[in-house]
Amino acid sequence: MAEWKNQIAKITLPTPFAVGDVNIYLIKGDRLTLVDAGPKTEEAWESLKFQLAGLGLTPEDIEQVILTHDHPDHAGLLDYFPDSLEVFGHYLNERWINRTEEFLEEHDRFYLGLFTEFGIPQQYLRMAGQLKKSLKYSCHRSLTRTLSEGDRLPGLAGWKVIETPGHAQSHISLYREEDGVLLAGDHILAHISPNPLLEPPLIAGGERPKPQLQYNVSLKKLRDYPIDLVYTGHGAEVRKLPQLIDRRLERQHDRAMHVKEMLNERPKTVFELCRELFPKAFERELGLTLSETVGQLDYLLSLDEIESYDDGNVMYYRSKRGVGRG
Repeated sequence: MAEWKNQIAKITLPTPFAVGDVNIYLIKGDRLTLVDAGPKTEEAWESLKFQLAGLGLTPEDIEQVILTHDHPDHAGLLDYFPDSLEVFGHYLNERWINRTEEFLEEHDRFYLGLFTEFGIPQQYLRMAGQLKKSLKYSCHRSLTRTLSEGDRLPGLAGWKVIETPGHAQSHISLYREEDGVLLAGDHILAHISPNPLLEPPLIAGGERPKPQLQYNVSLKKLRDYPIDLVYTGHGAEVRKLPQLIDRRLERQHDRAMHVKEMLNERPKTVFELCRELFPKAFERELGLTLSETVGQLDYLLSLDEIESYDDGNVMYYRSKRGVGRG
């Protein structure tokens, strides 16, 4: 059951996703604020109402919502709230939570182009259009106002925004300066490293974001803050954040070096690497496993450990120091 601790109440809601339950948060201030909203399901809505009742509240008591990012398990239930409720978040939420047909068409074109570049066989190309299937659990809302780096949170004295892109391009974390509390969304999780997910560029035809590199920068950025306690989007709270950051960066580097070793024998496509890295999961979770694979390649390219080249429409990657270099 939810309870108040230092003006914050953690509410855990069920989701239809493999990640399991999602954490959302109430913050007391001049305005009662909900941070994230959960997925658009009746089960999540009933659970939210039940836990609010345990705090002596109803959904109508919530005066504003702040989104840490746009993913459906964090934004979907906005559709259950009245249109008059104010919603704040990074401007890059907008294209996902207030989707247009133009954006959805560009979404499919982007992934179909990536699938070709990644060397994905013909029988899997149909899955490019299926990568947006989780959006049925998202909302159709618009932001009331946007938030960006250093902004103070409306109605919440002492809180400010830290931009933490990587897991999502729209991702922000919320920091309370007086006691070093961070509401980190999915940027920090206790037991797993969040997957930095591929997204279409903001401008159609532009260079795609490199979320793994962004995520690493965002992790290092948090070292500059005296953070004592992290409330996470899934699972338990985190303390000793600098140590966790060091472990995450080290493990990600080790994973990338393993990918480099896989390229020593011969050049490979993203799909070939993805299938080797995730032999049981790549078909079931193609979007997630491709994001992980590409993230390691982007990282290795940034270190000049590997190189890429075009073979027709397909991109190949090879080690610069491995025996398979052509």
